[in-house]
Amino acid sequence: MSKRHLAVLAAALVTTASLAACGDSGGSAGEAAKTLTYWASNQGASIEFDKQTLQPELDKFEKQTGIKVSLEVVPWSDLLNRLLAAATSGKGPDVVNIGNTWSASLQATGAFVPFDDATLAAVGGKDRFVPAALAAAGAPGKPPTAVPLYSLAYALYYNKKMFADAGITNPPATWEELVEVGKKLTKGDQWGLAIEGANPSENSHHAFTFGQQWGGEWFDSSGRPTFDTPQNVAAVKRYIDLMAADKIVNPSNAEYAQNQSVADFANRKAAMLLWQAAGNNFKAQGMSPDEWGVAPVPFPATTPPGGKRINSMVAGINIAIFKHTKNRDGALQFVKFMTSDEEQIILNKTYGSLPSVTTAGADPAFQAPEQKVLREVLTTTAAPLPQVPNESQFETLVGAAMKELFADAASGKPITEALVREKLSVAQQKMGS
Repeated sequence: MSKRHLAVLAAALVTTASLAACGDSGGSAGEAAKTLTYWASNQGASIEFDKQTLQPELDKFEKQTGIKVSLEVVPWSDLLNRLLAAATSGKGPDVVNIGNTWSASLQATGAFVPFDDATLAAVGGKDRFVPAALAAAGAPGKPPTAVPLYSLAYALYYNKKMFADAGITNPPATWEELVEVGKKLTKGDQWGLAIEGANPSENSHHAFTFGQQWGGEWFDSSGRPTFDTPQNVAAVKRYIDLMAADKIVNPSNAEYAQNQSVADFANRKAAMLLWQAAGNNFKAQGMSPDEWGVAPVPFPATTPPGGKRINSMVAGINIAIFKHTKNRDGALQFVKFMTSDEEQIILNKTYGSLPSVTTAGADPAFQAPEQKVLREVLTTTAAPLPQVPNESQFETLVGAAMKELFADAASGKPITEALVREKLSVAQQKMGS
């Protein structure tokens, strides 16, 4: 799931008392067997853009199968609440899009059709899907309750002219190199790196990736939180220190939570950015594709004990079927259609995301340097966020702790291991409250 979509998770998960009021009237009960109701997530610049993008494809599906699809594009601010309401009431749509980091939380409701081997075969088979994307569709050891639809990953974006002017010939491959390069590029009103320090979701994504690189885990094998381990403390400190110790991040970034870091990069205020599929966003802000380059997110120069070669979370959108559907076979046909090579190419090209099926990735639409890097990361060095029912609380609580640490760093307060451990310990204690 894209980071801009995740900020709503905390509020959504703690408002279960109001779920009945959030229910949907567009359910499939009483509808003709040849009709499906589909809730699509808002992927484009507006809901209207999504409707214009999706409706021709739904018309195509109806022409092929005789099954009409009634579309509603749901804003991210409403989607999780409405999914939970439908799961609780047993009334709602037949097919839905879900953010992939919600997978295990929604799987735990028991309201969705499991994609066991036979069900996966009905939509083309397990081997069609990018393994990393499919791994972010449910808890390990259980059949996923969704399949991937749109895929994303993090990359390092850099300003080619700024690099050339500073005599830097290659993007940094290690964090040590990134700091060294960042210091050369930090001068006057220009900063080496832009971040979203006040965005809990963005912070938690980097906490996960740095944690993997530093040998940490955020939950143990039983699903219990392990936030304040030495490995996680070191990982979070390394990220916060980009501002606090290395001083390659503008202290004002501690207040960024609405994609201002992307704007800073696009407006030449920062030389580097860690982001998901940012090219279309740069273009929309007037930055020419020739001005920027893209590379994989760095690794430590020396791998810490237990460290993994992971440099991105598996980001993206999944598609799922409610058990209460009156037309399971038709719903499976629709999922198969949406994950077909033709539709994967059409839709992911439009949205700037990557295909979630292996056979569509070779299309010319995904051969630009940005898409090649993102695909390489997604297929080789990305891992799903912890697939546990309370994963969203990790995003909220650890992300908020890091927001506080960035605020401390911006004010000049020393960021010590003890302070990081204290913040993570408090976040861990809140998991049980």
